[in-house]
Amino acid sequence: MKELMLGNKAVARGLYEAGCEFISSYPGTPSTEITEEAVKYDEITCEWAPNEKVAMEAAFGASLAGRRSFTGMKHVGLNVAADPLYTMSYTGVNAGMVIGVADDAGMHSSQNEQDSRHHAIAAKVPMLEPSDSAEAREFAMAAFELSEEFDTPVLLKMCTRVAHSQSVVEPGVREEHRKEYQKDIAKYVMMPGNAIRRHPIVEERTSKLACYAEDCPFNRVEMGGKEIGVIADSTSYQYVKEVFGDTVSILKLGLVNPLPEQLIKDFAAQVDTLYVVEELDPIIENHVRSLGLPVKGKDVLPICGEFSQNLVAKALGGEAHSGIALDDAIPPRPPVMCAGCPHRGLFFTLKKLGCTVLGDIGCYTLGAVAPLGAMEMTLCMGASISSLHGFNKALGAESENKTVAVIGDSTFMHSGMTGLANVAYNQSNSTVIILDNSITGMTGHQQNPTTGYNIKGDPAGKINLEALCEAFGFKNIRVIDPYNLEECENVIKEELAKNEPSVIISRRPCALLKYVKHNPPIAVSRDKCRSCKSCMKIGCPAISMKKLDGDEKEKAHIDATLCVGCGVCEQLCPFDAFTEGGKA
Repeated sequence: MKELMLGNKAVARGLYEAGCEFISSYPGTPSTEITEEAVKYDEITCEWAPNEKVAMEAAFGASLAGRRSFTGMKHVGLNVAADPLYTMSYTGVNAGMVIGVADDAGMHSSQNEQDSRHHAIAAKVPMLEPSDSAEAREFAMAAFELSEEFDTPVLLKMCTRVAHSQSVVEPGVREEHRKEYQKDIAKYVMMPGNAIRRHPIVEERTSKLACYAEDCPFNRVEMGGKEIGVIADSTSYQYVKEVFGDTVSILKLGLVNPLPEQLIKDFAAQVDTLYVVEELDPIIENHVRSLGLPVKGKDVLPICGEFSQNLVAKALGGEAHSGIALDDAIPPRPPVMCAGCPHRGLFFTLKKLGCTVLGDIGCYTLGAVAPLGAMEMTLCMGASISSLHGFNKALGAESENKTVAVIGDSTFMHSGMTGLANVAYNQSNSTVIILDNSITGMTGHQQNPTTGYNIKGDPAGKINLEALCEAFGFKNIRVIDPYNLEECENVIKEELAKNEPSVIISRRPCALLKYVKHNPPIAVSRDKCRSCKSCMKIGCPAISMKKLDGDEKEKAHIDATLCVGCGVCEQLCPFDAFTEGGKA
């Protein structure tokens, strides 16, 4: 029976039907739902790994053992996993292994706009790229066949629009596929003497895959009008079809590495003007140019950002639709930390103390946004601690007593531990604050090694952060409640004043966790409020300034539907205008 299915869910369905037995991933938007959907199938062992490198290596181990495996991540996660990826290209696989990577053109939830096709080219592994949910299922299944036929890991490239849109899928049945493990030192032990013999095998495989690309089920020609011919992939294909229908001819590419040659030449010979429509980098376009063919691409289409139907229409001479304009301008809605977010009180304190804050990847990156404006650097997962070490080593006493690193519990487990080991080993006088909100918050509440639960919510091994920091050699380890502003301020001052490394653990669970019991919402005594706006300095979305009946001017107002009664605003009011229990 056909079903309307999210692209990521369709990938999970394809993995299930293909007989995948092991999945290890790290959550990263827009890839997260693949693993969250796959865990619903009892036949598949699923897990969240501490980071993408570990996830890929675990999936490789399952493949080596003869079980089809998958690992999923977002584009920047593939950077973390690049080390095993490039060498796995040399070793090949045993049972099929598929690597799901989701790019984020438009940077809806990412720190860069990277094109993962470069990794496929550099690692010399095939990459499939579906354009809708039906293909997401089909390509996920076919990727295992391709992996085993050519003895290679296969990259399955999603993007935000394919991952998070829905289209019709017709599910099938599961088929089991298993292989025996056989000891093969020359194939799997990548010491130089063995690796040098594997490189020619990789090049031979690439040549065979290039021949396969000329006539494979992933690439197809759809002839229409011959005035314009378009080579497109992924959502770009969908935009071209929606704008032009069959008035143009299309070469739709689903195998985007390696790219065909003769297929492209034959297609180009049948059309008057050739275009390449692809998001981000001109990879297909440069390939077409290398074949000596005249082509239009990034000269009329942008290299930055996400495409749309209108953008494609304007670039290729189609009809753009203006839509319906609203009479009133829609106010901007920038992202903000949730009401009751445990990170808010900490960032307020850091700003109050004039600290230089080196940040990391997570919900708490919003500590850089007004009115808090406390965070001054965010680079990549785990970089806050490593950067703090270098910052303090460079500036010494000039920065040591006023500079901190902040990092979430999940990000700390991902790649912060080695940075902390570096602080301990090379002895910089650095203060690291671990924001322990008991969950991986930004990607939708996934478990991690500090929570004590696995991907299914069952009890699991739990890492004790205090004991771990002590094992690193830290003598100064403090735990604070970020709802208690006085405690936060005193402890931060004390640790910054010390002439040795410190770790502060700011511990309070995410306010959105289902098991967290909130206090009644706080109310404002309008007689006591003096409109000083001290409460507005924390940027809580539950607090606003409103003028009600009888008021001469705007006064603080609490939205009871948002307030969780955290009490941070109470501590800021110099006139005791805030009252607990929702009674003014």
